[in-house]
Amino acid sequence: MVRKRGEHGVLILTAVFFVTFTLLACDYYRLAMYSKDVPAGEFSSRLTLEVGECQGTIYDKNMKPLTNEETRKMAAAVPSALNREDTARYALNKEQFYSDFEKGEPFVFSCTDNALESDGLTVFEVPVRYSDKQLARHVIGYLSDNKGADGIEYAYDSILRNSFSDNSVTYTVDGFGNIMIGDGKQVFRTTAYKSGVVLTLDKDIQEICEKCGSKIEKGAIVCADIKTGDILAMASFPSYEPDKLAEAINDDRCPLIDRALYSYSVGSVFKLVTAASALEQGFGGYMYECSGNIDVDGKLFNCHKLDGHGLQNMSEAMTNSCNTYFIDLSRCLDVGKYRQMANYLGFGKENYLCAGITGSGGVVPTEKELSVPAELANFAFGQGKLTATPLQITQLTCAIANNGRMPILRLIKGLTADGDEVSREKAPQLSAVMSEETAKSLRKMMILAVNENEKSKAKSRKISVGAKTSTAQTGKFDEKGEELCHAWITGFFPARQPKYAVTVLIEDGGYGNDAAAPVFRSIAEQIRELNSKNST
Repeated sequence: MVRKRGEHGVLILTAVFFVTFTLLACDYYRLAMYSKDVPAGEFSSRLTLEVGECQGTIYDKNMKPLTNEETRKMAAAVPSALNREDTARYALNKEQFYSDFEKGEPFVFSCTDNALESDGLTVFEVPVRYSDKQLARHVIGYLSDNKGADGIEYAYDSILRNSFSDNSVTYTVDGFGNIMIGDGKQVFRTTAYKSGVVLTLDKDIQEICEKCGSKIEKGAIVCADIKTGDILAMASFPSYEPDKLAEAINDDRCPLIDRALYSYSVGSVFKLVTAASALEQGFGGYMYECSGNIDVDGKLFNCHKLDGHGLQNMSEAMTNSCNTYFIDLSRCLDVGKYRQMANYLGFGKENYLCAGITGSGGVVPTEKELSVPAELANFAFGQGKLTATPLQITQLTCAIANNGRMPILRLIKGLTADGDEVSREKAPQLSAVMSEETAKSLRKMMILAVNENEKSKAKSRKISVGAKTSTAQTGKFDEKGEELCHAWITGFFPARQPKYAVTVLIEDGGYGNDAAAPVFRSIAEQIRELNSKNST
């Protein structure tokens, strides 16, 4: 069949139109892939590259960054305006750099600190979210899919990651997507990383506590300001690395748990509560002769000193940590008032610090349960059903050291928009939980418990302290059949003018004096050295 000449012209015109349309479609597709955030009206004339995420910062009480404390350099490169080899010397990963450069499209790469800017190279300083030796790991938390999944990262996700947080550089492009270097570029350097959350933690004290507790296999340390209730340090052991969460999940030691928030058997530390209630009820002069054991409704309770401590008053019984003294003392007390004292001191109450960070309320036996003689006897020296967290024990010590006025523990100081000023800061909240005279008596007992005990490992030549240790039975046994005990110590310093309260818990750590007391002493000494250094 023979086609007419006009038909051949139509076919040629159609082919030309199809080829032209295909080429234009490819160029527009290429532009779209690099201009997702550009308004529709400027679709073919602007191209924007985002360079590094700059999330808000988590600060300590002195506005020292706990996150974003280190930075790295990143650069936006336009291959058509650069010499490949001259620019490659700035690249930290040269293999990746060459691969991206050969594509011919603008790209971002990590660069050295000496990278020089030009029309085709724009250099940014980008915060690194976590450092290699990240402090307060359990408090700060971690991210998942770039969203806060735990800790402060979770509680303040919307504040730490807002929609204007990224650096960017915008170029002018021609109709085919080629960068027009001569028309300049628009560079946006964000300051969003300066905004964020301000904690009550003291970075230096947090570091001291983590360093002193570095050999603790499982446990926690809490340090607080006795007058404000500000948590200056809160460390949990073992720690974990946020980029190795799978390892942490499979670790038998459960490193993701913040042990400062978990409740444990308390032991002899609770004798402070028994003494407080006795003093408030008028039994401060109570005397008792310890023979090594005591019969309670047919059940025999032993003192840790099997041949007994002999005749002793309350202060001597506290120094000797005599179980039988406090068991016998508890029989004299009004059970309702006794339990109420524990409640006033925070036992049985959660410590809410922020969304997702709440200390357990623990367990306090009911008044009906305490009507059973054996249950009351266990309660008197911190055993039985009673459990409490390191936070609650620290709050108890704050009340004693602060003349009977107990502060509510707090972790959040406020917010900041610029890294300088704090907004939404709340005043400390305190409540009178015991008389000033009772608190004074308890402080003296805790000081004597250290100074009058020749074997006390809390005693220091560098700083005076007051403290009480615990060896809390758990009812669990190791493979040798020996009972596992939690090692505790809680105390304050300096002794005469208390400022700090510190609690150390070592899970399954054994004797409080052997395991926890040396850690407490080291913390007190190093905080003293820190204060001396800061005052000069």
